[in-house]
Amino acid sequence: AGLEAITGDQSDTKAMMSEYRRRRDSVVESLNSIEGITCPVPRGSFYAFPDISAVGLSSQEFADKLLEEEGVALLPGTDFGANGEGHVRISFATSQENLNEGLSRIKRFALRVGNSRLWDIV
Repeated sequence: AGLEAITGDQSDTKAMMSEYRRRRDSVVESLNSIEGITCPVPRGSFYAFPDISAVGLSSQEFADKLLEEEGVALLPGTDFGANGEGHVRISFATSQENLNEGLSRIKRFALRVGNSRLWDIV
């Protein structure tokens, strides 16, 4: 089975890689279009690790409030060590439809939280 996996037809694998690349690019582009969020292009995984620090919440607060207010589950960057503060981990191993809906909710949340923080400063 292992030999067949290596030497056999790779068309399904190539199609799957292409689809994940398309999803990755869509997620990164969408995240980078949200004020206060920046996301580098991940290499070799199906997770994005955007920087959300400019939104003004800790990673844990962002993850908890996003789940509570918008029904979107992601992991705080601190689950991956102290250097993950200011980041969250988002999987793009789901349908494009689910990704679009989740990203729409993340954008709505980030804009709402960012705008409310502006009122705290004024």
